[in-house]
Amino acid sequence: MSIRTVVARTAGGDAGDMHKNLSAPARQVIATLALAALTAGAWAAWLGWDQRRDVHPDGSTTGPYEAWQVVGLVLTLLAPLYWAATRRHPAVPVVGITAGLTAAAFYDWSDDASGLFMVGVTMILAGSLAVTSALSAVLVSAKRPGGPQGPALQWGG
Repeated sequence: MSIRTVVARTAGGDAGDMHKNLSAPARQVIATLALAALTAGAWAAWLGWDQRRDVHPDGSTTGPYEAWQVVGLVLTLLAPLYWAATRRHPAVPVVGITAGLTAAAFYDWSDDASGLFMVGVTMILAGSLAVTSALSAVLVSAKRPGGPQGPALQWGG
């Protein structure tokens, strides 16, 4: 017995009807919230565990994140961004990923004694908004029939 059958029997109807009963805006809100939660989870997996700054012999400090951690986070987020943007809902990955990264950065950095963590959070907000907007626009235009220009022009008759 499939999960669809169990849900259909429990709901008293066809499992497909549950999906059809949700309006398009409700599905977009759910997808946005799920993407924000997934993004915050990816932040925790890649960056959340590393909280120690590295002190170099000359006394300078770096970190707490290494470049490979940030690259890993970005590469991890490309798949859900592609998935959401190619379903003709470019606002879902823009809002979801931006909200998830911003919330995760705020939570992770809010214990900073200098009080400058909001500068970093604002930079995460602006950067993720710009990058996810650009990538979503490129993906949506590339998925149009006939490529970025729309349907192919036919020459002659």
